Amino acid sequence: MNEPLAKTPVLVIDDDPSMRTALRQWLRLEGFETTEVQDGESALRHIHAGYPGCVVSDVMLKGEDGVDLMQRIAEIDSDIPVILITGHGDVPMAVEAMRGGAYDFIEKPFDPENIAELARKACERRALVLENRSLARRLEGAAGLETRLLGNSPAMRTLRERLLHFAGTDAPVLITGETGTGKEVVAQALHTFGHRREAPFAVINTAALPEAMVETELFGYEAGAIAGADKGRIGRIEAAHRGVVFLDEIASMPPSLQPKLLRVLQEKQVDRIGSRRPTPVDFRVVSATNVDPREAVAAGQLREDLLFRLNTIEIFIPPLRERGNDCLLLFDTFVNRFAAQYGVGVADVTARDETFLKTYDWPGNVRELRNAAERFVLNAGVGRQPLEVLVRGGAVAVDPERGGSLKELMDAYERTVISRALRRHEGRIADVMRELGLPRRTLNEKMTRLNLSRPKVLGDE
Repeated sequence: MNEPLAKTPVLVIDDDPSMRTALRQWLRLEGFETTEVQDGESALRHIHAGYPGCVVSDVMLKGEDGVDLMQRIAEIDSDIPVILITGHGDVPMAVEAMRGGAYDFIEKPFDPENIAELARKACERRALVLENRSLARRLEGAAGLETRLLGNSPAMRTLRERLLHFAGTDAPVLITGETGTGKEVVAQALHTFGHRREAPFAVINTAALPEAMVETELFGYEAGAIAGADKGRIGRIEAAHRGVVFLDEIASMPPSLQPKLLRVLQEKQVDRIGSRRPTPVDFRVVSATNVDPREAVAAGQLREDLLFRLNTIEIFIPPLRERGNDCLLLFDTFVNRFAAQYGVGVADVTARDETFLKTYDWPGNVRELRNAAERFVLNAGVGRQPLEVLVRGGAVAVDPERGGSLKELMDAYERTVISRALRRHEGRIADVMRELGLPRRTLNEKMTRLNLSRPKVLGDE
């Protein structure tokens, strides 16, 4: 016997109980998962546009023949294969039905192996149709993603591919990456290109929730449950029913919130304040953090069991400095958008500006680059300034290729070395001192003279 697709569903429709039982036994022995019904109305409750199997139906049903039912199934999805079972006198009708779109027919009495073989081939055809549809959606999604997540670097191509693959699932996703890399953009894309796209996308900044209002904001309350509440109110999680809940800055969420959130994720239900019974809620959870979540667990900031509930899938967004020439594409795109927004001409990017774009570390990542592009466009009409000055501030920086005094060149070099060390060590002065071999007092003096500070270098100002 040929092996069918494992656990592929087959919907059996026959008003004869003994025939339904026989078909169930034969098909299940061949490895199919069967559902048996006796009429068309019951059958249609199991059919939807993404139904992954085939239909086996008797031609003669009480109240409705199998050909009419086949046409109603085709209105839902014309590619669902329908196999008709006929008596001797129904063969002409079955032949006509095949012209109308039936997959095949089999005449009574029939060999059980023949019906199983027909079902196997029909389900293989159905699987191919669904695979082609999925590929078409992914190709369409890829084109849409390229406008949301710009970049030609291998890292960004991989990110887009992974995102489209995971968008079709309901598994929890944890997005990691530095500040400004676009974690919320990725979360929105997971929603837009997933099957929950028509339902809400709820953004919850867990670090910004006041502890006194955590339960009311997330879970809601019944009328009279809290002071001054004449009417009940659903929480943010319940409001996102059937949609996506995006939990931003999960490593900074209040400790009191974490066990309550874990319970909601485990049980998929919320307890409104004042309610006597929980409310079921269906949602996909996507979360994000700009720190290493495992380090947050080790530091006691994040519960390990909560992390396990959130990171079934992890998506890392690379920092801009690791994306090669993507900064040039992004900057050009932002400049054109802001020029159109403000109704001004597009300023030329000089070779010096381009060099700065490619060599600057962009600690604020895409967010900082976007801000730089907006400033570049707005300043173009009031005196041309190098992009480096607009980003770093202060006087015009020295261009080593064009010369300058030794002091200016040395200051420029020291500024670059110290800035990169601060970013590399995330502002930890002790680590910077150790790497550069400088005592604290000398490092502080240099940073003061060069107008450097940790907030400014890390993009927190």
